[in-house]
Amino acid sequence: MIDGSKMIDHPIRWAMVGGGKGSQIGYIHRSSALRDNSFQLVAGAFDINPERGMQFAAELGVAPDRCYPDYKTMFEKESQRPDGIEAVSIATPNGLHYAVCKAALEAGLHVVCEKPLCFTSAEAEELVALAKAKNRVVGVTYGYSGHQMIQQARQMIKHGDLGEIRVINMSFAFGGYNVKIEETNPAAKWRFDPSKAGPSFALGDVGTHPLFIIEAMIPDLKIKNLMCTKRAFVEGRQLEDNAFVIMNLNGSESVQDGAQVYCWASSINCGARHYHKIRVVGSKASIEWDDERPNQMSYEIEGEPVRILERGAGYLYPEARVEDRIGGGHAEGLFEAWANLYRRFSFAMADADKGVYGDFWYPSVEAGAQGVKWIEKCVESADNGAVWVNF
Repeated sequence: MIDGSKMIDHPIRWAMVGGGKGSQIGYIHRSSALRDNSFQLVAGAFDINPERGMQFAAELGVAPDRCYPDYKTMFEKESQRPDGIEAVSIATPNGLHYAVCKAALEAGLHVVCEKPLCFTSAEAEELVALAKAKNRVVGVTYGYSGHQMIQQARQMIKHGDLGEIRVINMSFAFGGYNVKIEETNPAAKWRFDPSKAGPSFALGDVGTHPLFIIEAMIPDLKIKNLMCTKRAFVEGRQLEDNAFVIMNLNGSESVQDGAQVYCWASSINCGARHYHKIRVVGSKASIEWDDERPNQMSYEIEGEPVRILERGAGYLYPEARVEDRIGGGHAEGLFEAWANLYRRFSFAMADADKGVYGDFWYPSVEAGAQGVKWIEKCVESADNGAVWVNF
């Protein structure tokens, strides 16, 4: 259980690129990173408008001489300080992720990056190689994966409670963009611009979240091939607002050969707040998790009553209880999940990722690269008439 004890030698000196005033995601980054005293916000290039960024830095308590007009200036100036930054989080529109991440790694910094990591597999492979060469950590904010019940699912699958995995049904299909919201909401407008968002909207913005969750649940999951169909239902959009993907899996220790995965990624699911659900079907039992009810997970054995597993309960696997923050029965949510990921990032950055609490993992640069490749393959399939493509 997390009790606020000191976990690393010193708080990591940390900065942000983007995430300025009014940025919902920037607030989530800061609230989560600072929760366990593993990071200390000391610098930033928060806004494309330097004056506005400076004003916001003052509100955050960042010293004026450590608020910078752009990330290049920040990396250069901070590298000259004995107390310079050690890590940076990237909370900008997608089109800047690759350039900022590459520059940060070249400056010898650890990175936490919003997804997608970049636009192409070639860029992703470059970042993977650079992170290894510099011995730096790149964490990707697949924030929902920080919920404790994801770790419980991982342990159940690992210990054979579900048997061999046969079918996975996953969705992230919300309804918030069912109308042309981008005409009045600047935060939404860039998401349908390929130059800023990349080759996909629905697949990249929401589809990669359940994809990483099943990879966290099933570490030996290997995609054999996939077929995708996508389209923009709202007139005038350059990128899709709805997509369906079917995947076949290669066999492994926990996955039956030929196992199948179905994914629905959408922003036009009328009336749905999130509809972000994962169902894993095995030869012995099934589990289902819903991110709107993240503290519970159903465990279903054929012919027996459905069991509802509760976060923080003593019957869970130990690995699923180690990140318990407030004890069972109290509701935890997105901020705790993100804080769990930032806690894991800090362990990795402090070179303490050698079995700190058992089955240690975090969304890494390789996971980010996998998401980029998945988007590419989905787009390739859809653009060629929903054909099967090898992964």
